[in-house]
Amino acid sequence: MGKVVNSWKELSTDLAAKRAGRKVVFTNGCFDILHVGHVRYLKEARAQGDFLVVGLNTDASVRRLKGPERPIQNEGARAEIMASLACVDFVTWFDEETPEDLIREVRPDVLVKGGDWTVDKIAGGKFVQSYGGEVKSLTFVDCFSTTKIVEKIKA
Repeated sequence: MGKVVNSWKELSTDLAAKRAGRKVVFTNGCFDILHVGHVRYLKEARAQGDFLVVGLNTDASVRRLKGPERPIQNEGARAEIMASLACVDFVTWFDEETPEDLIREVRPDVLVKGGDWTVDKIAGGKFVQSYGGEVKSLTFVDCFSTTKIVEKIKA
């Protein structure tokens, strides 16, 4: 079952207690309006290891990335939805431009992003590789996009 963790230190402590030779996978994103592309991606991410940690962009971070009309759902709602997914073990927030600081705290065994990201462009990738971790670009699920959903609703 998913778990929302407000403190990066608490998350790090929880992971250390459960790790014991098991693989921690990390991914991040806005996940503003959850759609089938997100669900397929998150399930594939979870299949890369034993625990999936999702770093959610804060509301302020989403606005900086997507514009003043976003997010559609606030960070509390997005975290609760994410935490309810069976494939997600932990959810936390980050407000920075990239999740690199959070990745340094979590020290995942596997760092993943969707297939629209090349491995060399994934924030935190070089750090994860520096200690032998894996960085992967997973399957991109075409035809699904929060931005396209919002545009369709507005039309």
